[in-house]
Amino acid sequence: MTPLTEWQNFYVVVGSSAGALIGLQFVVIALISGLIRTGTLAQGGQAFSTPAIVHMTAVLFLAAALCAPWHTILPLAVLVGSTGLAGVVYGIVVTLRLKRLALYRPEFEDWLFHAVLPLVAYSALVASAFAARWQLCRSLFCIAAAMLLLLLISIHNAWDSVTFHLFTREPEQKDR
Repeated sequence: MTPLTEWQNFYVVVGSSAGALIGLQFVVIALISGLIRTGTLAQGGQAFSTPAIVHMTAVLFLAAALCAPWHTILPLAVLVGSTGLAGVVYGIVVTLRLKRLALYRPEFEDWLFHAVLPLVAYSALVASAFAARWQLCRSLFCIAAAMLLLLLISIHNAWDSVTFHLFTREPEQKDR
């Protein structure tokens, strides 16, 4: 039995959870789609809604990749490292979007869950990919921790997204 085989149940549970949460997020966005669309609300969606979907998708993708029957660890490490690197770049983009929000000024919690923790999780994936060749068991634990962190961040951020769209409304324009 390979070390990856021992993790199969974990990846199935985490991947299924991420997939279900992605679907739930789409349902919620559809339910609040009747809100007035303005440029500032679109900014909020880019800063709050989209990253939650991206993080859940990364978790789903990694869970599927880690369940595949790999013959060597190198291609998997490249895949995990590439995902982590893409996540770091995306985390920087989200951080810049947070800085440019016009309607809402992010608080400490926003910076923590939308900028800092995702960068930590994606950086952990990059580090795990580099260490996988020499410390496979530790790398798998680090990948699992990063995936769980991304999943928990996504749950928090999905909630933030919904509350942002529900409670941050611009006044309706009345026709005269």
